[in-house]
Amino acid sequence: METLGIDIGGSGIKGAPVDVAKGELTGERLRIPTPVPSKPKAVAEVVAKITENFGWTGQVGVTFPGVVIDGVTRTAANVDREWIGTDARALFTKTTGLPTVVLNDADAAGVAEVAVGSAREQGGVVLMLTFGTGIGSALFVDGRLVPNTELGHLEIRGKDAERRASDHAREEGELSWGKWAGRVEEYLQHVEALFSPSLIVIGGGVSKKADKFLPLVKVRTKVVPATLQNEAGIVGAAMAAAEL
Repeated sequence: METLGIDIGGSGIKGAPVDVAKGELTGERLRIPTPVPSKPKAVAEVVAKITENFGWTGQVGVTFPGVVIDGVTRTAANVDREWIGTDARALFTKTTGLPTVVLNDADAAGVAEVAVGSAREQGGVVLMLTFGTGIGSALFVDGRLVPNTELGHLEIRGKDAERRASDHAREEGELSWGKWAGRVEEYLQHVEALFSPSLIVIGGGVSKKADKFLPLVKVRTKVVPATLQNEAGIVGAAMAAAEL
């Protein structure tokens, strides 16, 4: 079955059709920069452009970088605050004219990794962490998602963890891979103490450079890069839409 997945990020909005059984993109990914300011109407118009680009007529899965409950966005850390309280599912459905499902971006990435990626058939507690503009998280217990955990906002040294350890923080602070790995290690030790996971999966854009920092990160838990790398959100969004 083929479904369209769209992943909204703080810097870019990307989408592609996906073979949800295989967890593979079936067309070239389209990426459009996230509008500035990233207000709901402007972002919805980009989502519509992506559906039109692929000539899509079926259901669509869309991720959002924040808490999503019953299609309504409840937080907005890395997009415009006008999103808070917006019925995103209704907005995207109206703008695209297509049936739409909306879920947290890291949750979507985790769904994909549990289904076909690095966490496939992994029992116990699995934690997916996406490092990009912020830090997203997806928590699974024996393959079942605990939605909207948003662990990037845990406090480390008096700040949101993502302010210190996101990939954006690395770039903004011009940190070496070694210096940044130390911050990532401190963060992982914190979540490890809270959840005692069996496996931690590292996703987001930085996952394709895992060899530069993961060998420098020392924690008790097994830590692996995401198999689907930065495409996991698109694939997970499509999988969620396939259940419509």
